Amino acid sequence: MAPDMQTPLTDEQQAPLMSAEDLRGQGRTPDTPFRIACEDGSVITVMSLLRVLPGKRIVGEAHWQGRRVLAKLFIAASGHRHWERERRGIAEIHAKGIPTPDAVFAGKLRDGGFALLTEFLPEAPTLAECWEPVSEAPVGEAQALDVLQPAFALLGRLHAAGLLQNDLHLGNFLAYRGKLFLIDGDGIAPLAKEAEKARQEALDNLALLIAQLPLAWESRLEELLSAYRSEQERFSPEAGTLRRAIEKTRKWRLDNFLGKTVRDCSQFAVRQTARRFSTVLRSEQENLAALLDDPDSAIARGDRFKDGGTSTVARIEANGRPLVVKRYNLKNFRHALSRLWRPSRAWHSWLSGHRLAFYGIATPAPLAMLEERIGPLRQRAFLITEFCPGRNLLQHLSPDSEPGACEAAAIIGFFQMLFRLRISHGDLKANNLLWHDGKLFVIDLDALAEHENPAVFMRRWKRDRARFLKNWPENSPLHRWLAANLPEET
Repeated sequence: MAPDMQTPLTDEQQAPLMSAEDLRGQGRTPDTPFRIACEDGSVITVMSLLRVLPGKRIVGEAHWQGRRVLAKLFIAASGHRHWERERRGIAEIHAKGIPTPDAVFAGKLRDGGFALLTEFLPEAPTLAECWEPVSEAPVGEAQALDVLQPAFALLGRLHAAGLLQNDLHLGNFLAYRGKLFLIDGDGIAPLAKEAEKARQEALDNLALLIAQLPLAWESRLEELLSAYRSEQERFSPEAGTLRRAIEKTRKWRLDNFLGKTVRDCSQFAVRQTARRFSTVLRSEQENLAALLDDPDSAIARGDRFKDGGTSTVARIEANGRPLVVKRYNLKNFRHALSRLWRPSRAWHSWLSGHRLAFYGIATPAPLAMLEERIGPLRQRAFLITEFCPGRNLLQHLSPDSEPGACEAAAIIGFFQMLFRLRISHGDLKANNLLWHDGKLFVIDLDALAEHENPAVFMRRWKRDRARFLKNWPENSPLHRWLAANLPEET
């Protein structure tokens, strides 16, 4: 080789050297690969991103001293506390024999911030990824139990070791070579020393895991609890106490999730100016950008289902994908004045759609919501959802016969779920329920409400039930079947 020639640098070697301050400035989307130097002189090369908390933390697959590792970079000026908790948590569960990826390095970054590197487990799906393909299987189905029971057994081991995982969700378990690993040391904390308090903490932690499953799984709790008890005998929750804890936790999770749908976070992108407020699923932000810029033009080009005084609904195409845009109109000055200070019906429908999705009730996925504003005053609003091609029940069901077995199970399950959750729809006519792909989808969520007051709920429920039955003649076989099978009283 000629003396002036050099071996070409690899992509990894050419990756820019960044500081914690640089990474804070790159927000949610730091470019990869990049390198960052540690105080001891070693260099971490982050090859791909797994999670980013803008300005605070970056998690990604990385290389360090010839090893493939999982890197957690704590880049906030105050990151020491979280780094220390993460480091200590991993050490504690490792010392107790709980399976977790080994820590390989914990130290300061050269220009500020901290790093924690753990063993990288290749091709190790999270339990959330394992759960996805079986999540809609019949409750108690063997494959679904095979996914869930090991998590409950591992939680039992954790509690037996005197520890909690306060950020307990299926994404914090990894399945690797037939074994389940617990990750995220930041959420690890010791159980209280006082017995009764420790029992309550373990109960709440168990409820946190259960509350993330579809509600129907509460009918099969014993099979999950048997796995939990197989690893410890100290905590054996009473059924009623556990159910109350699950309900409380689920309510807290729902409120927290709905709050996220209208603020900028990892899942939702929110933009607010003096003239408009918009929120969109971050995964849909690029696809829907042009539509959000000019929804009126999209509606004008679309196929209109409804063009009334208070709302206009159109099926549109966005990048070859069918969607529905609903525009909430202002009929006149008086109507506009009455809507100025209230959250728009689009806002309400957006929250209602995500509420139903949280509970596992099928509805066309809400993708984006836009309010036109003058400062804090609201004007017109838009809701964008997926398009559901199903037939409504007025078209799909015959009044002259009872529904088929599949439809019957779906109708009963849907109404029982609403009844149990104390959810009223507000306009439950048959053409607001669509039958598609073996499921019942509910639409037109403008007046949907979840009630804490049982008496208020019962009044609204009776109205919903009567409105639904009104779709078919009283003496028809379908009406009689519905009247006999839909929940009526508490």
